[in-house]
Amino acid sequence: MLYNRHVSLIVLAAALAGCATTATQPSATTGAPVAATAYRETIELTGRLQVSYKKDGQPGNMNGPFEWSQRPGQLDVVFLNPLKQIAATINVTPQQATFTEAGRAPRSAADIDTLSRETLGWPLPVSGLRDWLQGYATDASGKRFAASAANNSVFTQDGWRLRFVSWQNAKEGGQMPREIVAERSATADADELSIRILLDPAA
Repeated sequence: MLYNRHVSLIVLAAALAGCATTATQPSATTGAPVAATAYRETIELTGRLQVSYKKDGQPGNMNGPFEWSQRPGQLDVVFLNPLKQIAATINVTPQQATFTEAGRAPRSAADIDTLSRETLGWPLPVSGLRDWLQGYATDASGKRFAASAANNSVFTQDGWRLRFVSWQNAKEGGQMPREIVAERSATADADELSIRILLDPAA
């Protein structure tokens, strides 16, 4: 049980923070959003994450609230348990990724993909989730994709089927995602994975 919980937290962390320091500013887009909020390098978000995955053929799942603090060159994510206590944290900089679970020693690696590979035995290359949370992605052909209510689905360059299910008003005006669903089929080096993100309304 403790092992499964530990694996689930690593999956949760890697899924949410994958490639968090490599996002680029939106440029040319495929499908213009309707009054979408411009991409921001500095952003604070809260929400709930649900992850379903398979490890060695066995299904697993993890869900819970999270807090996301993003600024240039650094990302901090806090995972909370049902009692709103800190269950785990992850810090990502250009130099390293560090995962700290309550009651365990911190684990660090050069990046979140390496950290998940060393912990799970397979990588979770969720590139560009910093973009996803703001309604952007990179499509299968490498072009910048800006989602909108009328153009809300894309296959990404790294093999994800991404759907922006619902939208909400952003504090700065315009629109931002409310619910995001990302699904990836099993590959040679990674198992099946499904992620559902529910973002809280802007304060």
